[in-house]
Amino acid sequence: MIKIAPSILNCDFTRLGELICLAEEAGADMLHLDIMDGHFVPNISFGPMVVTSINRITKLPLDVHLMIENPGKFISAFAQAGAKIITVHLEACINLREEIGAIKKEGLKVGVALNPQTPLESLFGYLNQIDMALLMTVEPGYGGQKLISSVLPKIAQLRDHISRNRLDIDIQVDGGIDLETAQSVIDSGATILVAGEYIFGSSDPAKAIKDLRKLCDLSQSRSAGRSR
Repeated sequence: MIKIAPSILNCDFTRLGELICLAEEAGADMLHLDIMDGHFVPNISFGPMVVTSINRITKLPLDVHLMIENPGKFISAFAQAGAKIITVHLEACINLREEIGAIKKEGLKVGVALNPQTPLESLFGYLNQIDMALLMTVEPGYGGQKLISSVLPKIAQLRDHISRNRLDIDIQVDGGIDLETAQSVIDSGATILVAGEYIFGSSDPAKAIKDLRKLCDLSQSRSAGRSR
């Protein structure tokens, strides 16, 4: 199943609770929470206290994306706050295996993210230890950017590598996802779509999620038909 992960970075935070409940009712599969520290990326978002509050009002799994330096220092705090998946950036980790181990120790799913310019091959040695690979399709730090199309071949290459090695790993794509770009990333092999501006920048976030769901389901049906 292709999953939809609305990113609350683009929410009107005065309506955060309302919009999260709306996303859940509209069929979102998880919530994507971008944690930014103003160092690894040039922006600041929020921390564990906000994640704790979000966890109290939704049953959706919380997909916590740490765009921060020294992520290992905060893994326990976000685990206690209610994260179900924690993703760290390969570029931010001094010892990625230690960070992966720390997330697993908390009993959580593990994601590793790559920035658009980071070679895909740098991730291959860790794929048998993780649950999700996140390929950024924008430069991390701000919502509302356009998808960098040069990342699409990397998605396809990663999907091929996962298939050939019989690995059970999701490919998440984050950045510039809307109805026009979603088809391309799905066709390339993505299984989790992070969408922020398209959903919460819309006048009708529920419709945006439902329209994206229709596209995902149709794409999956076509793929299943071709494989028969």
